[in-house]
Amino acid sequence: MDRDQLIRRHVSVTGFRRAAMRALPRPMFDFTDGGAEDEITLRRNEAAFHQPVLLPRPLQGVADRDLSIELFGKTLAMPVMIGPTGLSGMLWPDGELESHRAATAAGTAFCLSHASTVPIEALPKTGNRWMQVFVYKDRGFTRSLADRAQEAGYDALVLTIDNQTLGQRERDVRNGFSIPPKLLVKVMAAMAIRPGWLWRMRERRDFTFANYTGIEGGADRNTLAGRMNALLDPTMSWADVAMLRRHWPGPLILKGILHPADIQIAVDHGVDGVIVSNHGGRQLDRAAAGLDALPAIAAAAKGRLKVLLDGGIRRGVDVLVAKAMGADACLIARPQLWGLAVAGEAGVAAVLEILRRDLDRALCLCGVTRFVDAGADLLAPGLVPPNLPKAIAA
Repeated sequence: MDRDQLIRRHVSVTGFRRAAMRALPRPMFDFTDGGAEDEITLRRNEAAFHQPVLLPRPLQGVADRDLSIELFGKTLAMPVMIGPTGLSGMLWPDGELESHRAATAAGTAFCLSHASTVPIEALPKTGNRWMQVFVYKDRGFTRSLADRAQEAGYDALVLTIDNQTLGQRERDVRNGFSIPPKLLVKVMAAMAIRPGWLWRMRERRDFTFANYTGIEGGADRNTLAGRMNALLDPTMSWADVAMLRRHWPGPLILKGILHPADIQIAVDHGVDGVIVSNHGGRQLDRAAAGLDALPAIAAAAKGRLKVLLDGGIRRGVDVLVAKAMGADACLIARPQLWGLAVAGEAGVAAVLEILRRDLDRALCLCGVTRFVDAGADLLAPGLVPPNLPKAIAA
């Protein structure tokens, strides 16, 4: 089924979520869909977008809309990128390659997860490619991932900073989910009722953390899955950001910023951009929704670095709201995984196209010709966050 057929069948991003639930064994679906503990932050991420009220201005003559943006010296056709998601190849064979092709075709950026099932070097040198890294106890290993990304010609490095330890993801605990899947009765039963997934994964059941082949102790799934939490380092600090800034010559982006006080420190460390994010609600439950934290961060940034947002985006109008509240662009994670689980590259392409069409329609209905010109004047008085910078609120 091609992209447009998928769009007609599923209509919206949430339609792809329902389809992914039917396509995947429950433990795999919950691994991608779930959050930490009571999932309050997970739900808050989406609910935050329900609050802003837009004031459209129809008589502006907006026959043609421009969704493009300039980001770190590159032009993107749309302000929605694909963020890093681990083990995408568990949903569809070589899932990261499928999602990268869809992003490239859509003219947007793709960020490869450190925990991808394909190695850094396997991603074709097409489009705009970013690489995610973590700070590990072995700083040399962190630097080695950055070196490999540089040698492979990646365009930006994304340092995720809200992973000092793993969050408590209770859906996974209840499901008995593990990497690799343990052959528990309930896990086997969940797989047995998803023959489509079993068939397409028949030659890819050995998926692993492909970027960890040189790590001490080996790269098999059993070894790495058991050690992943031990690799993380609660002592990570701004000194590690400084280390990567010295080491990485291209754009450096921090993912996991929620507090505005961190912006000045990021600027002082030469950071080029931040992603306002709570890790999709998968780490600290009761953390602020990204959209709620965004205005103060945009105010603190004052245009000195790029401000991106992830978490809770399900409609193109959500991207417009984020722009009005101070974001330069947005990233999606779960939505592209839902598309991937349904139809591989075509599914991801369909999700991106739905968001593109939604955003184009919202710009038209609001009377905005260029996405980059959308500002806080779109928001209803009394609902405009008081700490938006004047440059944005004008």
